[in-house]
Amino acid sequence: MRLTVCALALPLLLAPLGPALGWGATGHELVSGVAAESLPDEIPAFVRTPEGIEEIAVLGRELDRSKGSGDSHDKERDPAHFVGLDDRGLVMGVMALEAIPATREAYDSALRAGSTFTQYSAGYLPLAIVDGWQQLAKDFAYWRAASVGARTAADPAERAWFELDRQRRERLVIRDLGVWSHYIGDANQPLHVSTHFDGWGPFDNPRGFSTRRGLHAQFEGAFVKTNVRREAVTAAMAPYRACTCSVQDRARTLMLASHAAVVPFYELEQKGAFVDGNPEGIAFATGRLADSASVLRDMVVDAWRASADIGVGYPMIPVRDIEAGRHVLSRDDFGRD
Repeated sequence: MRLTVCALALPLLLAPLGPALGWGATGHELVSGVAAESLPDEIPAFVRTPEGIEEIAVLGRELDRSKGSGDSHDKERDPAHFVGLDDRGLVMGVMALEAIPATREAYDSALRAGSTFTQYSAGYLPLAIVDGWQQLAKDFAYWRAASVGARTAADPAERAWFELDRQRRERLVIRDLGVWSHYIGDANQPLHVSTHFDGWGPFDNPRGFSTRRGLHAQFEGAFVKTNVRREAVTAAMAPYRACTCSVQDRARTLMLASHAAVVPFYELEQKGAFVDGNPEGIAFATGRLADSASVLRDMVVDAWRASADIGVGYPMIPVRDIEAGRHVLSRDDFGRD
């Protein structure tokens, strides 16, 4: 497979990207919290309580707070925060987003077979989004099952066990949703889905875009904290958009829309828009954060709806059968040993 000049330059660029933050603390808390506030009534009430919303918002920062834990932790997890798309929207210049396989192993193998890149140099944000969404859908499925078991199990002791499990599942849903929400925020920060992630870099630059390092952090951190208002993000959110597509398609659409904002970002930066009080810069940042919150809300709704068709226990029992009374749960359904 032929490598582009852009792809050949990427190893020089992507090494520093791992430690970068997708948004600053303010941005991630806005995305996660505003999305949780906007969830519709069909989502279980425990997710939408003030306490649940606050927890989700704070947990939106967690994947940045855990950085610096050590090489085994950081080198495995940091590449989940980005994907290096070139100007044509190809991963490292060699793979279309729709060609990314379903697993990280297959993705890594495909990159190694066709280039000098790996999942760690290319970034595996698309797969991190799918992985976290699948976990959330499974969490919801177990919560639904435990809620039914707490009412219908034949043995009072088992009903009590299912009630405790339901409460446990609520804590897991909040935790997994909040932590996973970080990746949706990352994907909607244009510099996290671009080879031009902190200045234009050593690429053809006929328009003279800035090559200054540090503008990534300045934009997503200090500028957002000082200039973006929560109520403006909420007001700019889009209505819920149902998806008849796969979660992979939903994630790909998200990242391509974000990638389309890379050049507009550099055009605004060239005009000096990312200084305190500049209305164009504020509108751009607010729009990106609002889009992040909108997509996150939509994907949570998708996960909830998908959970009805997921199996739980072993052998797996469809949640629809449990909720319809076609199968009465017992504790043995979750482990006969």
